Amino acid sequence: MHRNVDHSLTGKIGRVTGRIGPGTIGEVMLPYRGGTSAFHAYPFDKSSEYPVGEKVLVIYFEPPQTVYVDELPEELRESWPAPG
Repeated sequence: MHRNVDHSLTGKIGRVTGRIGPGTIGEVMLPYRGGTSAFHAYPFDKSSEYPVGEKVLVIYFEPPQTVYVDELPEELRESWPAPG
């Protein structure tokens, strides 16, 4: 059990920059410490796949650079900025 869980990225929305799927190490760009950083990413449910460009929601952050992500709920898709 993790005693000192870091929730600083939980609930953040990111964009997939390296395909996320079971058995692979994906990548997602997230707002972090006043900028944007790349994080290793895995599907939270261990079975979903997210292609490059997909928006995802961080469910769990494992420092220093790993996140577990899930599909972005439809309600949040409309409010997140379009790629520019």
